[in-house]
Amino acid sequence: MPSTPMTGTQSHNGVARRAGAVAERSAETWKLGAKSITVPVDLVSKLPMVDLTRPVQQFFQYMQKAVDLNRDLATAWAETVMSLSGVVREHAKKVSHIVKDEPESVADLAHEQAQQVERAAREQAEKIEQAEKEEARQARQAEREQAKQARERYEGLTKAELSDELAERALPKTGNVGELIERLVSADSQ
Repeated sequence: MPSTPMTGTQSHNGVARRAGAVAERSAETWKLGAKSITVPVDLVSKLPMVDLTRPVQQFFQYMQKAVDLNRDLATAWAETVMSLSGVVREHAKKVSHIVKDEPESVADLAHEQAQQVERAAREQAEKIEQAEKEEARQARQAEREQAKQARERYEGLTKAELSDELAERALPKTGNVGELIERLVSADSQ
């Protein structure tokens, strides 16, 4: 059976449909990729707060110094190369010595900046750890204080009065005074 030739419109429509299908698959793939790298909000909220502003600023200050230094050296070198005569040749020799010595200076500066960033990050982490320890200590202190206050309510009562309190709550009345107080405190906390 002979095939009928496609008209220009049919050909364009077919290409448009295929392009649309490819665009839809690309969008779906992008959407799935974006979902797979999204961090759950509850996980992010548990991360410690770390202030990296100062280390980032120091890093970019270092980078700016390096760029400025490289620009100055390249400019000086280009000027020297353009007019190599007499005194300029002597200047070129001096610049070449500077260019040879500067990588070591830049490397030293980079090493120093990296150490400063590392120190700042370490100090920030230590501050966070100390704050967490202090918060835990305060929470334990508050729990002890709360338990003490809960017991104080019953400390002055007789065994008979404690038994009456337990009877009102339909709790067992057996045991010594300390056990009765603990039972009442435990019932209060529930």
